[in-house]
Amino acid sequence: MSGFHNGHDIVSYVALGDSFTEGLSDPHPDGGFRGWADRFAEHLADQGREVRYANLAVRGKLLRQILADQLPRAVELAPDLVTICAGGNDLIRPGADPDVLAEIFEDGIGQLRATGADVIIFTGFDIGFQPVMRHLRGRIATYNMHLRGIADAHGCQVVDLWSMKIFQDRQAWDWDRLHLSTEGHRRLALKVCAAVGAEAGEDWNEPWPGAEPMHWRAARQDDLHWAREFLVPWIHRRLTGRSSGDGLGPKRPNLERLGQRPG
Repeated sequence: MSGFHNGHDIVSYVALGDSFTEGLSDPHPDGGFRGWADRFAEHLADQGREVRYANLAVRGKLLRQILADQLPRAVELAPDLVTICAGGNDLIRPGADPDVLAEIFEDGIGQLRATGADVIIFTGFDIGFQPVMRHLRGRIATYNMHLRGIADAHGCQVVDLWSMKIFQDRQAWDWDRLHLSTEGHRRLALKVCAAVGAEAGEDWNEPWPGAEPMHWRAARQDDLHWAREFLVPWIHRRLTGRSSGDGLGPKRPNLERLGQRPG
């Protein structure tokens, strides 16, 4: 990752993706969302660099939408570093083909690497611990193998979320079971720091505090609450062709110094 070892005092960083990168379920004091990408940029700034940072991610976006709407802007901004996590919203839809998605993804990676930017790719999580989503595990694993091949072919760094066992604990997730909790986002930012050789001073893999095991009745009630409050509305949006990100723009569309209000 040349951008972090070339002695430059200014680092420019652009984050691409969906709700995972936008930072949902990690509230910011200003009323928006913070998330692992914001936290990662802050860690870079803590090392004495002037960091210019843009976050183009928008919740609910599919892979093609990310490449059509966000990638051209990232190319225009010409940053030192790009992180991209895309395809997750596609994979949870019926009939999604990870082989086709990987072909589309690789075209986007080629465009990003052609700018000279370092690129970090994220695999999908191992969701085998979530009973309702477990049937998608094979599809995600297939996509992950493609992503590793793409990273090797284009000289990209990979953050392997699949192998991070700490994310198989419910403390890592918000109540909707699809978005990381605040602590999950914090730990992921530390992992990305480790991937680029940036010292963060904390261990992303520190064991979770002991949690009281949930009684089966409470677990059943929790499942019913989740299905009523999240799963049913999510299915309804998909059936009607709507997205949680419809009408929303990126929270940080320009490369701006950390501490500046987004334009």
